[in-house]
Amino acid sequence: MLKNFFKIAYRNLVKNKVLSFINITGLAIGLSCFLMIALYVIDELSYDRFYPNAGRIYRINSDMRFGGSEMNITQTSDMMGSLLKKDYPQVQEYTRLYTSDGSKLIKKGNEFINEQKVVNADSTFFTVFTLPAIAGDLKTCLNEPNTVVINESTAKKYFGNTNVVGKTIETKEDKNNIYKVTAVIKDIPHNSHLNFDFIFSMKNVDYQWGQLTSHNFHTYLLLKPGTDYKAFEKNFDVYVDRYVLPEVKQFMQIKSMDEFKKSGNKLHYSLMPLTKIHLYSIQNFEITPSGNIQYIYIFCAIAFFILLIACINFMNLTTARSANRAKEVGIRKVLGTERKELIKQFIFESVIVAFISLLIAIIIASLVLPLFNDVADKSMQVTSLFSLPILPLIFILPVLVGILAGSYPAFFLSAFRPIDVLKGKMRTGTKTVSLRSFLVVFQFATSIILIVGTIVIYRQLHYIQTKDIGYDKSQVLIIDNTNTLKDNVDAYKNKMLQQPGVTSTTVTSFLPVSESSRSDNTYSTETVVNTDNSLDMQSWRVDYEYLKTMGIQLKSGRNFSRDFGNDSSAVIINETTVQVLGFKEPLGKKIYSLGDPAHPKTYTIIGVVKNFNYESLHKSIDPLAIFLGKNNLCISLKVNAADIPAIIKQAGINWKDMAPGIPFSYRFLSDSFDHMYKAEQRVGKIAMIFSVLAIFIACLGLFGLATFIAEQRTKEIGIRKVLGASVKGIVEMLSRDFIKLVIISFIISAPLAWFIMNKWLQDFVYRINLSWWIFGIAGISALSIALFTVSFQAIKAAIANPVKSLRTE
Repeated sequence: MLKNFFKIAYRNLVKNKVLSFINITGLAIGLSCFLMIALYVIDELSYDRFYPNAGRIYRINSDMRFGGSEMNITQTSDMMGSLLKKDYPQVQEYTRLYTSDGSKLIKKGNEFINEQKVVNADSTFFTVFTLPAIAGDLKTCLNEPNTVVINESTAKKYFGNTNVVGKTIETKEDKNNIYKVTAVIKDIPHNSHLNFDFIFSMKNVDYQWGQLTSHNFHTYLLLKPGTDYKAFEKNFDVYVDRYVLPEVKQFMQIKSMDEFKKSGNKLHYSLMPLTKIHLYSIQNFEITPSGNIQYIYIFCAIAFFILLIACINFMNLTTARSANRAKEVGIRKVLGTERKELIKQFIFESVIVAFISLLIAIIIASLVLPLFNDVADKSMQVTSLFSLPILPLIFILPVLVGILAGSYPAFFLSAFRPIDVLKGKMRTGTKTVSLRSFLVVFQFATSIILIVGTIVIYRQLHYIQTKDIGYDKSQVLIIDNTNTLKDNVDAYKNKMLQQPGVTSTTVTSFLPVSESSRSDNTYSTETVVNTDNSLDMQSWRVDYEYLKTMGIQLKSGRNFSRDFGNDSSAVIINETTVQVLGFKEPLGKKIYSLGDPAHPKTYTIIGVVKNFNYESLHKSIDPLAIFLGKNNLCISLKVNAADIPAIIKQAGINWKDMAPGIPFSYRFLSDSFDHMYKAEQRVGKIAMIFSVLAIFIACLGLFGLATFIAEQRTKEIGIRKVLGASVKGIVEMLSRDFIKLVIISFIISAPLAWFIMNKWLQDFVYRINLSWWIFGIAGISALSIALFTVSFQAIKAAIANPVKSLRTE
């Protein structure tokens, strides 16, 4: 029987070459899209699951709100992990990571390399995060100061082999800059949010230890088996009352945390499972950029609907050509073939087409995957298509697709009555036409949603690029690692200021883009501090030229000036700070820093800057205080566009003179700004690509339906032409029904598209409005595409010879 099925399937594929080509092409494109998105989704879902103890590892998150300023961060105090382990037997082990030092300059030969993937960790790091060792003892490798663990790639990069335990590396630090390699580990897989090349000992961190209200450490807990982490979280309130509250009382008049909370403030700790960090975290200061579970849902929906559109396309094309196989069905039924055998035959043919399509889809995916990796910012390999859990999917997918796509045509074709078929009286019936129309409506409704989504994403990205963010990000050149210049920082700055095209310079790493230096501190409007007169806000240290270089505008007051000798005790605040403090006339008012509760430092407000977005537009503008001070991590230059190449060249020459052996690194502020929205840009590109593919596949289905209707109305068209109907009139007649279907698709899809995209926009504090014209463009685009697709078949039918048309039936 199978041999017979193969024969019939082969003959039909060869006999109907155009139909077979369109069917296989549509399914192949749909399946290739499905496979690539499946690879992406599986890669995202796999993050941090390879650790043996992944199900018992949790990170402590901190959520704080104080005086109108809110912080949701991934860090805790340096003491929290040890205190929790001491007090609660459920904690098997803890470890801390310190990333505030950022990158390190590592010496190789006579040059230094700026390494970004560096961290300081406790000696317990490898107890919590079990990783395979190549050399060394991971239990003791970080016990001593000036020790470092490196991965396999780093060992080969710096030493040429992995037998390097006992050897040393040199950093560009002021002291303790020689580190002994105590272990070598396998490269941490890419699907980890802890992807480090160098793990330095925590004992080399220069930090003021023991501050329970200062949060600068990523703390992870390994809980004992069977511990309910949600139940364990209830202990955090006890921890706050026992340890944090006494420290808060040292600088604030407060009796209990309940009093603190009643004033609208918050100090809340929670546990986040390790396996959820990558996709579910919305905290600030993540070690590596997070994904977004919403995008996973979106991509899964896109993959499913594209595959479904391809299956519908197959159904429509198969039934559109049903007349060609009607006599075959009639004859086989007359000869005694049961309907269930016919159903098996047609479904088998569909599965064969699906398998052929899958083979082509794998080839397409293999060829396109490098481009998809560039767009999706991934490093997925073609071999991943043949690894778990993709491999079982490859075998199951064509069977499911074949059954899904072939079931309706199989039941439809096998239901033909042999007498009617052999007499040429085959009719489709209104139910069949209605179902087929419904399928086309579904296809175009999905396409319209994708079109709307693409337009909205790009409109929001354009809004981000053009919105007045309160500073001028254009033509600002940033030179990094200028702290390595040491005493030559000012000399380098002055030398660059003499370069033609450089209008101003500023030395600070406090920049109005994410992943720049940040420091929050508590301030009060009175020397006696309580919950009503104090707030927590960002505290930036800048120089005299900062506001000018960044294009930040003063609303009132003045900038820092060398003409005023006491500006070291001055502060400039933003408009949000004025609102939170409740000052009507802020100039001349005092605020007090609580760094030393016994001797709070006094600052006088000399200016108010207009609010500017110093974080992404996902977030509101929080209170900010700008102080005059030293911060030598980078230099920013405001430059003229025409002089940029010459300025960069001269900057490199000056750098080589003043910092020989240190790599010269630069970037533009506008690029750092764009980097904050990399995820949105990525989603926009992917949405656009798959929108085009979905519309293309939907057009194939529409072409099939147009073919079917033209065939069914061949005799009618012939009679109309004999009676004097024009080509234009016949084209309009054949197109009218399709226009109705697209209009219905628009009516159904518009509210769904509005709901989905409105929810997506909620992630932005500053966002566009969903204007009616966005939906209008999507609807008109869908209608135009549909008319273009249908017109080919309609014109072909309209210009056909009526005599030939009447003979056909």
